[in-house]
Amino acid sequence: MSGLRILVPIKRVIDYAVKPRVNRAQTAVETAHVQHSMNPFDELSVEEAVRLRERTSEVTEILAFSAGPQKAQDILRTAMAMGADRSIHVVVEEKNALEPLGVAKLLKKVVEENKSNLVILGKQSIDDDAGQTGQMLAGLLNWSQATQASKVEVKGENVTVIREVDGGVETLKAKLPMIITTDLRLNEPRYASLPNIMKAKKKKLEKKTLADYGLDTETRLKTIKVTEPAARQGGVKVEDVDGMISKLKELGAL
Repeated sequence: MSGLRILVPIKRVIDYAVKPRVNRAQTAVETAHVQHSMNPFDELSVEEAVRLRERTSEVTEILAFSAGPQKAQDILRTAMAMGADRSIHVVVEEKNALEPLGVAKLLKKVVEENKSNLVILGKQSIDDDAGQTGQMLAGLLNWSQATQASKVEVKGENVTVIREVDGGVETLKAKLPMIITTDLRLNEPRYASLPNIMKAKKKKLEKKTLADYGLDTETRLKTIKVTEPAARQGGVKVEDVDGMISKLKELGAL
């Protein structure tokens, strides 16, 4: 193996600490004047790529990538401050946001162009929770994949991934090239230090457009309506089991 060339796709999303609000037209979540940050699962991906470099001399490059509005540059700078070597920003306005398949097609082009042999990305983004991009990318590239990783080890061309499954964990072994999606137990992302933030300003951030990749990114899904979840009803106390059964029948649960 000539070296590990790691691609880390990241996404700008509404900050996890902000409570999302539906816009007045009920067509989407309100994003104007709302705090945004890097998708938490993608922070894990950047951290894991940097830790791989710290554990082995085989990592030759960590490339951060994002497709989003102009402000997505902020999270790319953060990724470079955490340890990514350079970044690519494909400018896509919010109104033309890509669906998971469009993102996967775009990432395939980026992988081929940059000769990446390991892609580490979050298992899902917290805005749409689709959890599809990693799997679709593995299918398009015909690469091995391991989802929901809680531990990653790379030795030469061999990769061992411990992944979260219902009620336990599963250990997978595969060879590079490979797609890995990250889960919360994988690591704890570092804070970017001030010196590294200053260094990140000098690292290369390449701007591109969808036209540069010549892709069909036509949307196939249409959002009909977005509404707030129904307010939770208060509980009701009952005197005994018979009262509970009567109440359940009244509510149509029995």
